[in-house]
Amino acid sequence: MQKHIEEAVAEIGKVILGKEHQVRLALACLFAKGHLLIEDLPGMGKTMLSHALAKALGLSYNRIQFTSDLLPADVLGFSVYVKDTGQFHYHSGPIFAQVILADEINRATPKAQSALLEAMEERQVTVEGKTRKLPEPFFVIATQNPATQAGTYPLPESQLDRFLMRIVLGYPDPTAERLLLKGNDRHEMIEGITRCINDEQLKAIQQEVTKVNATDTLLDYVQKIVEFTRNTPEIAFGLSPRASMALLRSAQSWAYLEGRNHVIPEDVQAVLPSVVEHRVRGYIQDGGGGTSSISQLLLSKVDVIDS
Repeated sequence: MQKHIEEAVAEIGKVILGKEHQVRLALACLFAKGHLLIEDLPGMGKTMLSHALAKALGLSYNRIQFTSDLLPADVLGFSVYVKDTGQFHYHSGPIFAQVILADEINRATPKAQSALLEAMEERQVTVEGKTRKLPEPFFVIATQNPATQAGTYPLPESQLDRFLMRIVLGYPDPTAERLLLKGNDRHEMIEGITRCINDEQLKAIQQEVTKVNATDTLLDYVQKIVEFTRNTPEIAFGLSPRASMALLRSAQSWAYLEGRNHVIPEDVQAVLPSVVEHRVRGYIQDGGGGTSSISQLLLSKVDVIDS
């Protein structure tokens, strides 16, 4: 499977230049059966990354533009009374796809945001008392603009915790930006992306990720990180049990991407910022008077256990 994964990374990298680490994190999130939050300024390639990933894996794709007037029915679907039959007919919403892009999710009201909660956690939606299963695999990629921008509604902690990872794309380096300026239209290039992993291969990868071995000493390391977040005064509230499982699952997926059948501390460290920093609040002053991120704090305070 490693050959297919590397081909997928290369295909996506044709469109998203200079962001291989973020592309690998996005794939690791999908392979771990999680959901991904991408936070960045407008125009940084968040939408293109989601579309390119769906194309490289050959998954059905729907984009939902979250706006202040969006209603839950616009996401989940609704029933319409048909006069000829005397019955209600359900019209499925855009949520019924394998990859869902919830674009600018924090521009919608909390009521509209809540339409995704059951879908993300249970892989199903309940509309008018009837439960409907969502396609497999089901992967939500949500983008959000920084909270400092106008017209945004902050996501509640309960919803943030449902995203396995959060990544930031950031500005491209000068070399990548020059290629962007001289290259073809990115939207046209997405259409030319070759499918690298089919549905059966993706299901097999997701199953194999769960079998990546984590020793007891590695689990001790994960637990030490989680325990520190719950007991240090620099952090307002610590990681939940769901977050600790997310950290382990993400590390297993990263190890699989690296071609290993066991997790090492470096795998935990590679995914730690993406898994932890949207779940906890608080910063610590560094020696130079600046601030260190939560993940830097954890890695500096929690000793690595040889596994």
